[in-house]
Amino acid sequence: MSEQFGEVIVDDTADRALGESPEVREYLGSAYDSVAGFGDLLREQGELRGLIGPREVSRLWERHLLNSAAVVPYLPETGTLVDVGSGAGLPGIVVAMLRPELQVVLIEPMERRTTWLEEVVDTFRLGNVDVRRGRAEEYHGAFEADVVTSRAVANLAKLARMSLPLVRKGGEMVVLKGRNVAQEIEPARKVLRSFKAGEPEILLGATVDGVEPTTILRVRRG
Repeated sequence: MSEQFGEVIVDDTADRALGESPEVREYLGSAYDSVAGFGDLLREQGELRGLIGPREVSRLWERHLLNSAAVVPYLPETGTLVDVGSGAGLPGIVVAMLRPELQVVLIEPMERRTTWLEEVVDTFRLGNVDVRRGRAEEYHGAFEADVVTSRAVANLAKLARMSLPLVRKGGEMVVLKGRNVAQEIEPARKVLRSFKAGEPEILLGATVDGVEPTTILRVRRG
C-alpha cells in the first residue's frame, strides 16, 4: 500500500509482509495478535497524532515493533518495569504485551501521548499497565522498580540521572540505544558511580532473520 504525505510517498507493502510473516508470528507467539493490532493502530493514527513521522510508516515492524521486542529477553518475567519517556508506547506497550505478568509503568510528559497510551491500554485491556503523566524526575522517590527501560530518550549520562533513581538497589537499567552507545559510557562514569552502578554491558538485541539487531545497554544499580 502506498500513501502520500505531502511530498513523501510511503510504500509500506514490504513492512506489512514482514509483520505477517511466519517468522514474526513465531517470534511473538501468543502476543502476536496484540502487537499486530497495536501496529495497525500506529499505522492508522500514528502520523496524524504526531506519534511517528510519515517515513516511519514504511518501517513500522522493522524499526519500531520488533526493535522494541528485542529488549524483552533481557527483562524479568515478573516485578515492576518503568518505561521512561514512553511516547507512542515503544517499547513499553510492546513489553507489556509480551510480559503479561510484569507490571509496567509508562511515564510520559506530553498529554496527547498519555491520552494515546491510555486509549491503547483500554483497547487491548492491558491490566498490567499504569500510565503516568510527567517527567521521570517527578517520580524520584515515589517508587522503586526492578528495571527501567527507555528508547531514544537521551544520552547515557542524562538517562542515568533520570532513570537510576527509579531503580531499586540491585535492579537494572536496560535501555535501547544506538550502535555508538560505547562512546557514551566514559562521559557517564561520574553519574554511574554516584549510584554505585556496575560496569555497563552492551548487548545484542536480535529478533528475526533479515531484521537488523538493535543495541541494548544494561547496567545494574549497586
